[in-house]
Amino acid sequence: MTTDFTNAQMSDLIDFRHALHRKPELSGEEHNTAHVVAERLKALQPDALVTGLGKWTEENGDILGGTGIAAVFESGKDGPTLLFRCELDGLPIEELSTLAYRSVVKTKAHLCGHDGHMAILLGLAMRLSLQRPAMGRVIILFQPAEETGKGARAVLADPAFAPLMPNYAFALHNLPGVPLGTVQLKADAMCCASRGVRIKMEGKTSHASMPQDGKSPVEALMKMVDGLNALSNGLDAEQELDEAYKLVTITHIRVGEPCFGVSPGTGELWATLRTVTDAAMNELLGAVQDLAKAEAAQQGLAMRMDEDDVFDACTNHTMTTEMVAKALEAEGIAWAPQPDPMRFSEDFGQFGQHCPATLFLLGSGLDQPQLHNPDFDFPDSLIGIGAGIFERIIREQLG
Repeated sequence: MTTDFTNAQMSDLIDFRHALHRKPELSGEEHNTAHVVAERLKALQPDALVTGLGKWTEENGDILGGTGIAAVFESGKDGPTLLFRCELDGLPIEELSTLAYRSVVKTKAHLCGHDGHMAILLGLAMRLSLQRPAMGRVIILFQPAEETGKGARAVLADPAFAPLMPNYAFALHNLPGVPLGTVQLKADAMCCASRGVRIKMEGKTSHASMPQDGKSPVEALMKMVDGLNALSNGLDAEQELDEAYKLVTITHIRVGEPCFGVSPGTGELWATLRTVTDAAMNELLGAVQDLAKAEAAQQGLAMRMDEDDVFDACTNHTMTTEMVAKALEAEGIAWAPQPDPMRFSEDFGQFGQHCPATLFLLGSGLDQPQLHNPDFDFPDSLIGIGAGIFERIIREQLG
């Protein structure tokens, strides 16, 4: 089934990916990307095309998102709804490459392969436009803002998505370090839960010659660093990823203003928390908050803790994982069990809270630069393979 694309069709899909690669957009801002995708889908004449999915409001009042797109391919007969999802957003990283199609936006790039995932789903839509499922229906979802963890939640909360709610959901992510075109698959815990926390402490400034007359957050934040590191047991790369796994990564610290004459009165610390399960995440969050409250109280500081980039754990359902395995066998694609959950997070886990869902990993090469590296690029040879796996799942389940 992976050979069902003609040379012209495959060339078109590659050109489509390269065009997306040249003009990446960040989470919640994928308006041009969404327009390009919608126009391509419209030309395939799906039975329904729903745009504008997944708006949300930032703290500053800006309306973001609303760039999600769902193409619906109906059989006209009763049966389950299968959803296949990809991501629209790029990353705020400068691309370092000599590719002819490298990003033309200096501070943004598709360095996670979402451009390739979009090409895979466009290819799947092309196949469905030629042959609808024999029963049920297929939803092809282009989702905004995966990188921030906001997109899946926003789409699922959108009333316009309610009529599209699937019975089963599937997604893939390419993964460097795995042989090209092979698959890693597992049931149960697939990707870690994670979230960012911002701990802000406020006291009172003073002249640098009289620090005792102010309330500086420096000592409290220094103790927070030690305390947060002590909460981690996942600093060892060989640490087993089980329910006890906890990792706290400090990503940013700031105190006061850059000057020599003032003892600072404000400061903040950013950290990313990571666990295998949502229950463990709640426990870790509680421990972090208790630590911050204690340190702030000891120094007489006001404290506030905010959360952002919230990703729940991504857990694969046994039923949908078996569907993927069956499709891989039928396609003759080599696959192996994924030994441990992935340390990175994926907001596809949100779909698994509504229906059986599975995310699998498609190898992008042993020597491929890692995801989010400035020289990463999605291998075009995976487009046909990924689309073929997804189509095989459809034909096996819906005919």
